[in-house]
Amino acid sequence: MKIAVVALGKIGLPLAVQFASKGHEVVGVDVNEALVAVINEGREPFPGEAELDERLSRLVPAGRLVATTDYSQAIPEADAVVVVVPLFVNDETWQPDFGWMDSATASIGKHLTAGTLVSYETTLPVGTTRTRWKPMLEGASGLVEGKDFHLVFSPERVLTGRVFADLRKYPKLVGGLSVDGAARAIEFYEAVLDFDDRPDLERGNGVWDLGSAEASELAKLAETTYRDVNIGLANQFAKFAESNGIDIHQVIDASNSQPYSHIHRPGVAVGGHCIPVYPRLYLFNDPTASVVRAAREANMAMPQHAALLLEGAHGDLRGARVAVLGASYRGGVKETAFSGVFPLVDALRAKGADVLVHDPMYSDDEIRGFGWEPYHVGDPVGAVVVQADHAEYADLSPSDLPGLKAIVDGRRITDAGRFEGIPHRVIGVSTAAF
Repeated sequence: MKIAVVALGKIGLPLAVQFASKGHEVVGVDVNEALVAVINEGREPFPGEAELDERLSRLVPAGRLVATTDYSQAIPEADAVVVVVPLFVNDETWQPDFGWMDSATASIGKHLTAGTLVSYETTLPVGTTRTRWKPMLEGASGLVEGKDFHLVFSPERVLTGRVFADLRKYPKLVGGLSVDGAARAIEFYEAVLDFDDRPDLERGNGVWDLGSAEASELAKLAETTYRDVNIGLANQFAKFAESNGIDIHQVIDASNSQPYSHIHRPGVAVGGHCIPVYPRLYLFNDPTASVVRAAREANMAMPQHAALLLEGAHGDLRGARVAVLGASYRGGVKETAFSGVFPLVDALRAKGADVLVHDPMYSDDEIRGFGWEPYHVGDPVGAVVVQADHAEYADLSPSDLPGLKAIVDGRRITDAGRFEGIPHRVIGVSTAAF
C-alpha cells in the first residue's frame, strides 16, 4: 500500500516507521522543514523513543519512508491517510482549538483521490469525525464519504518512549461512519500492525470495531479521563492523610490488595499530552460532568499544594534559594507538555522564592529557554521540590544539596532515611505517621 501519515511528531513518526516496517510505501507530511530534513537523512529527530533510530536508519535508505512538506506528494492515490495532527485546548476556556487540524484537513481534502481510507488518530471530542471532518473533506475534494472514500476514527493508545511495544500490546480501536468504512479500517490496520498474544482479553488482541466513530472517540476520552479522575481521588485522599497522621501510600497498597480497587498514586502534578487535556475534551461534549471537572481542578491544584508543603517545612520562602528537580512531566522522558514544573515555579515565585530548575535530560541553555535559571546538583540550595521522578533523584542526599533546610518529594522517589534532621515531606504522608 501507499500510506500517507500527516504530522511526524512523537506519535506520527513512529507510526509511519511501523507502517514502513511492514513493507508498505510511506510518505510522511509535516510543516516543519527542519524535521523533514532530519528524517530524510535517516536520523531520529527526538531522543528517547525505543527502536526509532535503528528503524529509521534502515527504512529511509531503503526508500520505504520519505518525509515532505508537500501534501501533493503524499495524498493523491494513497490507499490510506493517517492523521495525527495535534489538537490544542485553551488553558483559560478549556475549549478545543481546531486550527492546525482544520488546516491539515483542508490540505488533505484538496488532494484526496477516490478509493482512499482516511483515519484520524488524534484524540477528539465525540462527534468531530462525523460533523466536522466529513463535511470538510467532502467540500474540499468534491468526493462523497462512504462512496468515493471512507472516513474512520481510530485513536492512538501509545506512550512516548515505548510506542512500538504499545502498538503490539493494546487492541487497535476503530469506528467508522459506515459498515464498509469500518471493514476497510480493519483490513488496513491488520496489514500494518502486529499484536501480542493477550489471553487476559476475552475478545482477544487485534483490531476492534466499536460500531461507530462516536464510540471510538468516546473510548479514548473515557480511558484517559478515568485516569485523571482516579488520580484526583488519590490526591484528595493524600491531602486528608497529611492532616490525619496517615501514610496514604500504605493505605493505597492495602486497598489495592483486593481485585476491585485500583487507586492510582497522588503526586505533585498530572502532566503530558493526554491526561491533563482529554478530560477537557470530554467536558466540551458534557459540560455538566461535575466529577470530571472536580478531578481536573483537584489535580491542577497540586503544584500549589506542594509549594504550601515546602513553606510549612522550611518557613517563609521569601528570598530562599529553591531548586525544582525535574522539568519533564514524568521521569525518563524529555517532554514538558503540561508539566507541573510551570505552575510549581509560578507558585514558588509567588511566595518570593528565588527558583532554579534542574533536569538531567535538559541542557542549561534549554532550561534558560523556558525562562528559568539552571540548578546544578552540588550547588548550595535552601529548599528542594522533586517534580519529576527521574531515576537520578532516587539516591539524593543532603551532601548533594549543601545548605538544604527542607525538601518536598512530589513523586515519592527519594529516601527519607538519607535526610535525617532535615524536614522531608512526601505528598500524602503525614509527618505524624512516623
